[in-house]
Amino acid sequence: MTFSTKLRAVQQHNNSLLCIGLDTDVAKIPSSLRAHRLPQFEFNRRIIDATADLVCCYKINSAFYEAEAEEGWQSMRETLRYIPATVVTIGDVKRGDIGNSSERYAHIFFEELNFDAVTVNPYMGKDSVAPFLQSPERGVFILAITSNPGAKDFQRLKFGKKFLYEKVVSTAMKWNGKKNIGFVVGATNPRDLRSVRALAPSAPLLIPGVGAQGGNVESAVRYGCDKNGFLAIINASRSILYASHGKNFASAARIEALRLREEINSWRGRYFALG
Repeated sequence: MTFSTKLRAVQQHNNSLLCIGLDTDVAKIPSSLRAHRLPQFEFNRRIIDATADLVCCYKINSAFYEAEAEEGWQSMRETLRYIPATVVTIGDVKRGDIGNSSERYAHIFFEELNFDAVTVNPYMGKDSVAPFLQSPERGVFILAITSNPGAKDFQRLKFGKKFLYEKVVSTAMKWNGKKNIGFVVGATNPRDLRSVRALAPSAPLLIPGVGAQGGNVESAVRYGCDKNGFLAIINASRSILYASHGKNFASAARIEALRLREEINSWRGRYFALG
């Protein structure tokens, strides 16, 4: 099964484009969990139990786990083992290096940790991305246009009438022989989503920036989905994980995840014929 096929099947089965970012900061989880052997995993376990039927993906930003050294790596492994096989896992790792280094990164995240997909920085070009593209079952989300303020420094540089991020997308589509390339596109600028979707009409789009970052849900759905209302992965992290800082954090996360999923689906129903 190809990555896109699995993603579409999960989105259809769970009736969801929602991705929860398990960017679990030890400093922000309830103090009652910190006595556990692996507090990040314990927090994640309860979030997963509360939300797995509401999502298509969980995205793990490895920085939050690498920062905790060995305990963090173990928490990441245990979290990945705990996530149901019916939900897609994305390693938000943003790697990209010379070929032999990228090959090792691909081995770590695909073979050792068994992520379904990863995010990749394309700045060093095709040979730095190629090691991640070897299996059609593994998705590769290439950074296109991000939602942070510094995106303007490089991503929005103009080449003729096109932005650099548009050049990245059109070039990367030429590498897509196994049909497993997607793109990271921030939710904070609808024009960017429209542009990337036009350049990559059937590619999955990972769309961060909804929730705490203020991205617009309507435009994320309208311009991020493919023509059938799928293949947009709309990510929210802090707004769901920390919907409550009390002992009810998991139930509060479910309430917020359900609210956001339903908001997403209401816009899907308006713009797409879902059958």
